[in-house]
Amino acid sequence: MLKKVITFFLILSFLFSFAACKKETKEPEPPVLPNSSKQPQEKAISGGYSGNIKIWIMPNSSSPEQDLLNVCKPFLDANPELTITTTVVDWGAAWRKLTAAATTGDAPDIAQLGTSWVGAISYMDALEDLTHHIDWSKFQESVLDTTGLLGSDKKTAVPWFAETRVIFYRKDACERAGVNPETDFATWDKFKEALRKLNNIEIDGVRLPALGMPGKNDWNVLHNFAPWIYGAGGEFTSENGKEVKINSPEALQGIKFYSELALEGLMDRASLEKSTNDVEAAFANGAYAVSILGPWNIATLEKNKNDGVNDLIDKIGVALIPEGPAGRKAFLGGSTISVFKSSKNKEASIALCDYLSDKEAQIAYAKITGNLPTNKEAYEDPSISDHKFLKVFKEQMKYAKAYPSIASWGPAENYLKEGLTKIWDNVMGINGAYDYEVTKKAVDEIAEKINSVIEETE
Repeated sequence: MLKKVITFFLILSFLFSFAACKKETKEPEPPVLPNSSKQPQEKAISGGYSGNIKIWIMPNSSSPEQDLLNVCKPFLDANPELTITTTVVDWGAAWRKLTAAATTGDAPDIAQLGTSWVGAISYMDALEDLTHHIDWSKFQESVLDTTGLLGSDKKTAVPWFAETRVIFYRKDACERAGVNPETDFATWDKFKEALRKLNNIEIDGVRLPALGMPGKNDWNVLHNFAPWIYGAGGEFTSENGKEVKINSPEALQGIKFYSELALEGLMDRASLEKSTNDVEAAFANGAYAVSILGPWNIATLEKNKNDGVNDLIDKIGVALIPEGPAGRKAFLGGSTISVFKSSKNKEASIALCDYLSDKEAQIAYAKITGNLPTNKEAYEDPSISDHKFLKVFKEQMKYAKAYPSIASWGPAENYLKEGLTKIWDNVMGINGAYDYEVTKKAVDEIAEKINSVIEETE
């Protein structure tokens, strides 16, 4: 077993060779919770803890350290002898730092983990078993698949925030094209027909491409394919995580449908050369009739209006991802928080994880980051349930699906990104005329590579 763990770690280190960085924490000013001078608490906050909790987080907001401390203020007020030291780790360095911490024991008390990393870090046996310390019934059902290693009876990660992507559309473009978003985005076939009607529709003298999405030059390439793979009935692995299913007929159907939207001219080819950030900025400046975006884009649209850049937000609507042959399925991402076994302050650390996943802390952090809560009661707050955009995200969370929480998902995702890049090259005609057999071959190669990595963890 030890040999397999070492081999596995070497594979991970090779595939995720990032340079580590660390930002030291300064003493924070007395924090004030957002949008309120006093946060109501439906649950008594745990008290009596002392010492210091060291926590690693990623840059989840513009002021990540202070924003987290603001949300933690009620917990700190109830525990005046407790302090929290926050270290912000860049996403590019996080994987290497976390795997190093897991293998050396030189770890913080709490660390933020991307949902797709939980399986690997749990496999390293570095995380505290939280099964009997957290009320798991408070979470949205869809996020529970991110709480531990697939096949294990231990829960090692607390869902912290979530994200899914919905259809953002121009209401004025839909009206001019004769598209009814309430019905015409309902299924794959209807969605494609709606894109045909919207393609090159002229608004204010500008012809809008139907769908703007990033392609191969983007870290989101897999996330953008996922809803279509799931919607066709495809999976990335078997239910037990031991067999690759990405080259199944169902998964291939989803890959074919989504990628060939570009082949049919319904997806803007110029956007396929851009990154997610560039596409998001372009949509916010009116470049496309439709895009598929995350909840943080709402803040950008609101800011553009407040700053006098444009009033596009008044012309925007959102809709659920279309229903595929196997039903409506959406991508689920986000982050969890875990307590390392090496923690010197486990009880307080577990209590803090519990607090951060309670309703009020979840609402406060969602307002700051633009991400979605994981606590199901938080979705009943008017800031979400009555929000014209966020209430659609709330509905889509019922259909959101996480990647398999397997130990080998990190390198598997890397191979998926490489293979999907070849698919975009095929669609774009980089190496000659489009040939679906080239797509199939690329997906078979992905499956072969992932199977080899999965064997390392058996």
